[in-house]
Amino acid sequence: MNGSGLIAALDLPASSRVDQRVSKKLLLENGAPTAADKRYINEGIEELLWTAALKPTTIGVPEYRDDVREYLEIAVLRLALRPAARAARLVERVDRAIPYPVLLLTENAERPGLSAAHKRWSQGDTGKTVLDGEVIAIEWQASLDGECWSAFGDALALGRQPRTTLYALYQGWIDTLLALQSARVTGTFALVSDAVQGAARSEALHEYARLEGEIARLRTAAKKEKQMARQVELNMELKRVEAVQAEARARL
Repeated sequence: MNGSGLIAALDLPASSRVDQRVSKKLLLENGAPTAADKRYINEGIEELLWTAALKPTTIGVPEYRDDVREYLEIAVLRLALRPAARAARLVERVDRAIPYPVLLLTENAERPGLSAAHKRWSQGDTGKTVLDGEVIAIEWQASLDGECWSAFGDALALGRQPRTTLYALYQGWIDTLLALQSARVTGTFALVSDAVQGAARSEALHEYARLEGEIARLRTAAKKEKQMARQVELNMELKRVEAVQAEARARL
């Protein structure tokens, strides 16, 4: 599946389509706080397209407002990256430059990806928005996604997302991204049924990834260790961490 396939999987109504090119100037003015960021944008981005504007008048889903955030529109963007681009950094820069919640499709060396991140009002800059938590991102990996990608694509369709508010709709797409991340660990693609399950899955994914790093560190240390007693100690700690990781995996 390529970027066009992901767009098709979203099954967006014609009324929401914009299909306009976004100038790099907008990103440079709003998403590039450092000289390095400006260089990454100029050298790494081939093209940024505003694909669709999802709002009450185009998809029939009510807007959302509370004391923390205001979702009047979801912007669907398509980002074509050059081979040497710093993809993760540029995804974050695009997200920070656009005031609306963004569903961002990326194409990097013909590998399609998708990302989303909630936004909230800035506490220090009235009228400005900031990211609320991390960017949730996936990129096609043939070795991991072959059996799950079809189910993931089916689950992306607009008609399968919650329609109570734009916030709920956007969270539905985030939950779909997390479902694919989870499937890469468990081998099974499954959506959560409510917000409590979604929060538990997100926490378990963070824990699993953290422990994966700890396991790698312990294995490397055990291989390098010369003293037998210390090797035994490291291997015992490794088994303990692996057991905790297995518990995190079971929660996925």
